[in-house]
Parts: sequence; C-alpha cells; structure tokens
Amino acid sequence: MTASIFEQFVTLWVVIDPIGTIPVFVAVTAALDPAAHRRIALQAALIAACVLLFFLVAGQFLIDALGISLPAFQIAGGLILFLFALTMIFGDSKPERETAEAAADDAPSPAIFPLAVPSIASPGAMLAVVLLTDNNRFSISEQVVTAAILMAVLACALVLMLLAGPILKIIGKGGAAIVSRVMGMILAAVAVDAVINAIFDIIPA
Repeated sequence: MTASIFEQFVTLWVVIDPIGTIPVFVAVTAALDPAAHRRIALQAALIAACVLLFFLVAGQFLIDALGISLPAFQIAGGLILFLFALTMIFGDSKPERETAEAAADDAPSPAIFPLAVPSIASPGAMLAVVLLTDNNRFSISEQVVTAAILMAVLACALVLMLLAGPILKIIGKGGAAIVSRVMGMILAAVAVDAVINAIFDIIPA
C-alpha cells in the first residue's frame, strides 16, 4: 500500500483528534444526565461517520468531475492540511475554540454541532479521507481497509466521549490543549510529506 495502515491511522487520528473532542463533549453535555451523555455521544459518532463516509465515497467523483489532476489535489490538500495544523499549533486549541462555540450555540442537538461537525468530522478529516482513498492510487480493497481504519478511529472517539468525565479530570483542559498541539505538529509533518511526494510525482526521475 502507498500509505501503511499505521500511517493512515495516525493521519486520521490527528485530523479527527478524539482527545481534543473531550472538552467539547463535556461542555455541551454538562447540564444533561448520564443517559443523555451516552445518547449524544452515539449520535455524534454516527453522524460524523456518515459525513466522512460520504466524502470517502463521493470525493473522488468530485475530483474527476472537475478535471483536477492527482498531484495538484495532493499539493493543495497537503497545503490545506498544513494550514489546518498551524491553527492547531498556534491558534486557539480545538478544546478552547469549540468549547466557546458550544457555549454560544442554541441548536437543539449538540450531537450535530459542534460535536459531529466540526469537532469530529472536521474539514481536515474530510480532506484526509479523500486523499487516502484516491481511485488512481488505491485499489478497492485498500480503500475498504482505509474505511475500516476510519471506523476504528471514530470508535475510539466514541469511547473517549463516553469516558470524557474521568479523562478530563485527569488531564484537565490544559492537558487536552497540549495534546491537540502535539497532534498539530504530527499533522504538519504528514502534510509536508504529502506535498513532497506530489512534487516528485510531477518531476520526472
């Protein structure tokens, strides 16, 4: 495979950032009972899965319809992921940013916003699944493996949301912010690597 299972797992883990979702989940469910906590966590994970699977399946068709070359999309995608990583490193961390959004949000279901989108199914995650399942580079069996890895990461996000209370008591919001910034560093390296590989694909050996 062009990207190993471990590399794909790390990429999807970084862009989805399950640990960074914990403070967001705690904020939007603070006034709810434990049963509601479990229901919202499950709904958020399912909605995010549907959104990301849609991009996994339909993203390639969109690229083909627009006539975009793979190297161009890889470079653009890598640059966007890099900018996304910079916001994780230098901007407000995911917990700080999205917890504030949750406090201001008056939507009836926090499972949709801000939990499912943009906390779990972030723009970076949508782009990443398209890059990791490109029809020109990956066979159907490899794309199925990527989909399975995506489901595994989302399952981890669900488990972490269900355990959000105890985990946040241990690491605190500051700890979650630190983890989010470390994930941003890893994502920046992944993005630069994607751009370099695309450039080598364009330049003849």
